[in-house]
Amino acid sequence: MCGIVGYIGNKKACPILIDGLLKLEYRGYDSSGISTIENNYLSIKKDKGRVKNLYELEGIDSLIGTIGIAHTRWATHGKPSRENAHPHKDNLNNFSVVHNGIIENYQELREFLINKGYNFLSETDTEVIPNLISYYHSKLEDTDDKFLKAVRLAINDLKGSYAIEVISSLYPDNMIVAKKDSPLVIGTGNEEFYIASDIPAILCHTKDFYLLEDNDISLISRNNIKFYNNELIEIHKEIKNIEWDAAGAEKSGFEDFMLKEIHEQPNAIRETLGSHLKDNETVTFENLTLSKEFLTNINKIYIVACGTAMYAGLATKNVFEKLCNIPVFVDIASEFRYRDPIIDSNTLCIFVSQSGETADTIAALKLSKKEGATTLAISNVIGSSITREADFTLYTHAGPEIAVASTKAYTSQITLLTLIAIYFAEVLSSSDISIIDNLKSELLLLPEKVKTVLECESEIKKFADKIYNEHDVFFLGRGIDYSVAMEAALKLKEISYIHSDAYAAGELKHGPIALIENDISVIGIMTDNSLVDKTVSNLQEVITRGAKVLVITNQNIDINNFYTIINIPEVSPLLSSIVSIAPLQLLAYYVSKNKGLDVDKPRNLAKSVTVE
Repeated sequence: MCGIVGYIGNKKACPILIDGLLKLEYRGYDSSGISTIENNYLSIKKDKGRVKNLYELEGIDSLIGTIGIAHTRWATHGKPSRENAHPHKDNLNNFSVVHNGIIENYQELREFLINKGYNFLSETDTEVIPNLISYYHSKLEDTDDKFLKAVRLAINDLKGSYAIEVISSLYPDNMIVAKKDSPLVIGTGNEEFYIASDIPAILCHTKDFYLLEDNDISLISRNNIKFYNNELIEIHKEIKNIEWDAAGAEKSGFEDFMLKEIHEQPNAIRETLGSHLKDNETVTFENLTLSKEFLTNINKIYIVACGTAMYAGLATKNVFEKLCNIPVFVDIASEFRYRDPIIDSNTLCIFVSQSGETADTIAALKLSKKEGATTLAISNVIGSSITREADFTLYTHAGPEIAVASTKAYTSQITLLTLIAIYFAEVLSSSDISIIDNLKSELLLLPEKVKTVLECESEIKKFADKIYNEHDVFFLGRGIDYSVAMEAALKLKEISYIHSDAYAAGELKHGPIALIENDISVIGIMTDNSLVDKTVSNLQEVITRGAKVLVITNQNIDINNFYTIINIPEVSPLLSSIVSIAPLQLLAYYVSKNKGLDVDKPRNLAKSVTVE
């Protein structure tokens, strides 16, 4: 959840580090700081609050060091404060460290170091790391690799997750980075290297990256980089070219990243369809080689994810079951990994994560592999942890998603999952060819249909103007519309802080209707002709109890019955979630703006959740 930036080269590090931190603000944080090597001594500048506060710190303008590390912190140990902010140093001021992750045995290590005469200035788990490095460094003989050995001994004592950067006044021309269960990438330049937890932080400097695996250690100088495994045996790594456009991580004239990303959905869907689907040709996946025999023997499919990605799975459960005749179970990753799921060699587990670094999803993937399942990862980030763990990987092509509240990733995930379901159905010959052909034709029309929906923005804004002061909002739907209702409720609550709940419309009378009172807002979604009459009846029940109802629909209904109706294009019910969510994303956005909130960085939330 925290952010890391690093630089080593021939330029001033400070401006590069702070610019990188600003690009990582979407991850969520409560404090920030940088450390540079200035004339062979360590300088540390840090404070609680926003990154921009660093500009006000005394001496920040005079930093000229060309090697440095930086961090945005989201508190896990110790309250937000200058003392608890990163970077942290050892007692002798020889080593400076930034760290993402959680050190589970830090209390034990802290007591060990206190007994050795070390003292601590913060409440964090991270502060044990520079002091451990210092301790081991003092015990080693003077050799060319003393710095490297000391870091390796220190991280071998750590239990938990970490991505760390280490610099030292004793080694003013080097930086060491290492990772385990937390993301870290190294970008290459002209006799310079850029390090970050997220690619967008340094994308303006380079598109060529080294992607670290768990337990990798890297020793970096200005003109050289070496990689080692945990035994300090040197290993080779290939450079990966990341095709993201740096402009994708900028607002491009939009007031907020979220609004920009909502409007980018037509293109994100088009790019995700990509080369997999052309006209009515067979769906193809170059990197997915599952035989008809394997697919025939599958006893079930799990779609496992967290938050919005999990709702994308729910939105496509029916697609898989209707087209492939295979039972599909959609699970929350944090629950899946602890409930002893029934998995065997005939189980396919699909793991969905925008960042590819979601800790619970990665842990669930590892569990599934251990039990013999075939695993497929879906991510938006090339080379992310989840993609390196899975047997197969497919990418959405949404481009960088910066806003904490996911929008274009959600619709791209549904698009890709639908393509996979069609691919399976074509391999298995499990569904009528005309149904599949119609679905493929409709998929190709989705970018234009979503673009049409986004033209209703002014109508949505008017409704947002009327409800932004409310304390409770309810979303209702049936079938696939219920899955959209859940995602819409999540969007509203996470950026506007309004309590919002979603219910299957038919369940209303079994308890939730007790919450309906005069002038409360209820939002209904109706896109399936076979369920529209039932849903209208359910909505009439709340209208008679005084609710004002907004309806998102592509069905022919009596407009006089409802407070506001937003009409969307007709589309197969199996694909309607991609179209119907767009106006509800806009609703959440404008409600939040009316309340004067920070849309891109909602409180208590982070973009990439890399801890349990």
